[in-house]
Amino acid sequence: MFKRVAAALLLASAMPVMAQTPAPAPVAATAAPVAAPKLIVAISIDQFSADLFSEYRQYYSAGLKRLTQGAVFPRGYQSHAATETCPGHSTILTGSRPARTGIIANSWFDLGTGREDKAIYCAEDESAPGSNSDAYVASPVHLKVPTLGGRMKAANPATRVVSVAGKDRAAIMMGGPTADQVWWLGGAQGYVSYKGVPTPPLVAKVNQVFAQRLAQPNPGFELPAHCAAKDFPVQAGNRTVGTGRFARDAGDYNGFRISPEQDAMTLAFAAAAIETMGLGKQTQTDIISIGLSATDYIGHTYGTEGTESCIQVDRLDQELGAFFDRLDKDGIDYVVVLTADHGGHDLPERHRLNAMPMESRVDMALTPKALSAAVAEKAGLPGRTVIWGDGPAGDLYFDKGLTAAQRARVEAEALKLLRAHPQVETVFTKAEIAATPSPSGPPESWSLIQEARASFDSERSGDLLLLLKPRVMSIPERAVMGAVATHGSPWDTDRRVPILFWRKDMRHFEQPLGVETVDIMPSLAALIGLPVAKGEIDGRCLDLIAGAGDSCAPE
Repeated sequence: MFKRVAAALLLASAMPVMAQTPAPAPVAATAAPVAAPKLIVAISIDQFSADLFSEYRQYYSAGLKRLTQGAVFPRGYQSHAATETCPGHSTILTGSRPARTGIIANSWFDLGTGREDKAIYCAEDESAPGSNSDAYVASPVHLKVPTLGGRMKAANPATRVVSVAGKDRAAIMMGGPTADQVWWLGGAQGYVSYKGVPTPPLVAKVNQVFAQRLAQPNPGFELPAHCAAKDFPVQAGNRTVGTGRFARDAGDYNGFRISPEQDAMTLAFAAAAIETMGLGKQTQTDIISIGLSATDYIGHTYGTEGTESCIQVDRLDQELGAFFDRLDKDGIDYVVVLTADHGGHDLPERHRLNAMPMESRVDMALTPKALSAAVAEKAGLPGRTVIWGDGPAGDLYFDKGLTAAQRARVEAEALKLLRAHPQVETVFTKAEIAATPSPSGPPESWSLIQEARASFDSERSGDLLLLLKPRVMSIPERAVMGAVATHGSPWDTDRRVPILFWRKDMRHFEQPLGVETVDIMPSLAALIGLPVAKGEIDGRCLDLIAGAGDSCAPE
């Protein structure tokens, strides 16, 4: 699909993609592999766990195969406990964990806000007129630290910083507040940006091609031979999953969004932006971040182990291969890093069929509404909402209107109830997490409270942090209508992600020991000679030169 969409977008290649971007001045291609690359391509595949990466690795034949021939870190970690999309994306190009980026979850609660639901979305400006939980104003205002693109632009204002993604929070967290262009798929209307940003010619062309693709039905994708063993139905609530091929009717946006078609469209947009803006063809280094979101939508909707996920990974491999081939033809000296914002866990119903009978769904009693009612009754406050939260795991917030004595009773009763529940691994108080030093050392050896500390913000985190036991899916039985599976736990199924670097003529090596996604930014910064003060970030530079030599060594 990438090739067909990209061919349509070639018609726009002579147009200035963004009005404020000057036409690029051509420069001679750099042949020396030790020179700084002219373009950084940072790709995040939403919910592309290390398990998913390794499961299909033997079948890669295109883009993912190319990346496995560079510097491979199969045991990367989104090292924090809050393994959600927004926190994960905030780590990739900032070099900082959520405790420093301020992005502790996809949403958190501010009980002082006038909103009825008290929820704050990670990528909104809740102070903007008209912004509410149902129709928020997208913004990077909550991100507390600069991205790599922001640092590059501060060092050299000529740097172009572009971010495109399927989700707004992916594009915004990787692009940062100073990016030249930030675009995401905003529904059937196509790709959108911040409120008030005009639509330039290339984006208009992209959206025209998108509309044409959406208007055509998709008969579905062929099932690769290696996916045949995945092809059996699994019942989860009122859903049957495991045998899908992504067939959809003409105009079915939801079917487009939850399919390989979405990522192919985003990659075609990114390739057209690179070509039209001339990224990587001036004297400075430019950067583009690309958020491929379909794997996450597919994982939530169908799980991670059916035909749907198998087809998706196969299509990703092919679409990435076509994308890299196009960059090669443009003669750009580029470096790629590919990783994920978090991992994922398959639905328990399929796990039970595949040798894991202990897999379960979370008890409805642990949902915030039920928990609040039970605790309020025990604390002598019947009928009052005393606890706020958005799921049966993660941050829980105590009502601000409680007196000190009432709050103490609510905390004591909540801890007593939760710690006695058979599906609860542990509950930490805000004070316990705050008193824990910031973690260091191999991420695979951290304790749960160290993971919690890595995504703790004293202003935004809750009064309690609830962590479920492993193999407990945080979607209750009665809630299985749309999503059948999810992530967000502190366990390695959700923390472990691949980290892959590739550049032409890079010598291959594989490092099986654990590294963090926060190590990506300083590693890329070193390749372009951009100094980053150690105390400003949490990550460390990874030496990407196999054998003798050190890509982290200052010139």
